[in-house]
Amino acid sequence: MTIQAYSNPAQNEAYNAAISAGKTPAQAKEAAVAVADAQATASAVEYSNNLNSSINDVNTSDVNAPTGILRYPYEALTENTDYLRIIIKERKNTGLIENAGFFNNTGFGGNTKGASSINGNKVGLAQNTLSKGGVILLPIPSNVTDSNSVSYNGGAMNSVAATALVGSEEVMRGGLGGLVDGSATKILNRTVNEGGGSTNIKNLLQKQLAINAVNIFGANVSLDQVIARSQGKIFNPNMELLFDGVKLRSFNFSFKLTPRDKNESTQIKYIIRSLKKNMAAKTVEQGNLYLKTPNVFELSYMRGNALHPFLNKFKQAALTDIKVNYTAENVYATYDDSTPISMMLDLSFQEIQPVYEGDYDEGDGTIGVGY
Repeated sequence: MTIQAYSNPAQNEAYNAAISAGKTPAQAKEAAVAVADAQATASAVEYSNNLNSSINDVNTSDVNAPTGILRYPYEALTENTDYLRIIIKERKNTGLIENAGFFNNTGFGGNTKGASSINGNKVGLAQNTLSKGGVILLPIPSNVTDSNSVSYNGGAMNSVAATALVGSEEVMRGGLGGLVDGSATKILNRTVNEGGGSTNIKNLLQKQLAINAVNIFGANVSLDQVIARSQGKIFNPNMELLFDGVKLRSFNFSFKLTPRDKNESTQIKYIIRSLKKNMAAKTVEQGNLYLKTPNVFELSYMRGNALHPFLNKFKQAALTDIKVNYTAENVYATYDDSTPISMMLDLSFQEIQPVYEGDYDEGDGTIGVGY
C-alpha cells in the first residue's frame, strides 16, 4: 500500500520504498528527510553556480578571484528574493600620492566607486573560510536605515576684524615688499578709518593689550566682556552658518541566525569566520614594522540578480565592528554537534569615501533613492 505522507513526490517515493524494504516508520521518515536535504542542496548549488550573472559586470584584474559563496538561509533564491550581498575585496591604495608626483589623473585610486562586481568566474557554495575574495549573502536585516549628513559650524567675524582682513589682503596683493615696508601701518590705518574712528579703535586696542597682560596670570577675560561691563554692548559677531566638511556614513546591521540543519550550520560558521578574518589587519614580512590594511567590503541590497530598485546604495566600506551573541535566546543551547541553536550577528560598516553630489548622476547612484 502506497502512503501519501509528504507533498513532495520524491519524499513519498523514498518513504514507501523504505517501508517496502521492511524499515520502520521512523527509518522511512529519515529516508524521506534525506531526500529533501539532497534536493535542497542541489537547488542551492545550481542557483549559486548561476549567481555569477549578478556579480560579473566588471572584470578587474587587480581583484583576486572569488573563492566561493556563503549564504544564510540555505534555500533557493528567486528573481523576487530581496537580500544583502557582501563582496569581499582586497583594498587598494587611494592613489593620492603617485610615485614622486602629487596626484594621479583622477585624484583617487581604485576604491572611488566600489563597483559591485567580481571576476566572472562560476563559483559554487564555499565549504571553507573566504580569504581571497568571495561573496556572502544574508537576508535583508530588520533595521534597514541610511543616514546622510554633512558638517556645518557657526562662524563669527566682527566688523573691525573684517576690515583688518580686507586691509591684509590688499597688502598681500602688493607682494612681499608690501609685507616688509609699512604693512602693519597700512592695516591699522584701514581699520581705524573704517572701524569707528581713531579714538574708538585706539581705546579698543589699549583694552585688548591690557586684557592680554591680565590673561597671562591665569585670567579668562575677553574684549567683549570688558565692553559689556563698561558700556552694556558687545561687538556684532555677524554670525553665519558655514559649511565645514563632509562625513563618512556608517551602517549597522543585525541578523538572527537560526540554523535548521547541518548545511545552514556550516554556512553560518564560515560566514562568521570569513567576516572576522577579512576585517583583521594583515602582518607583513618586514618584521613588526608595518601592518597591511584589512580587506574591504562592497555592500548591495539585491533583488534577484539585480540591484534593489528602491533601497539605498553603498560605497566601498570597511567592517569596523563585529559582535556575535551565541546565546540569542538568553540560554546556552546547542544541537548534537555543539552548534548553537540561535545566534545574533551584529555588523558595523563605515564607508571609505564620502558621498558627493555627482555620485547621484552616474552608476549605482542613478538607481532608486541613490546613495
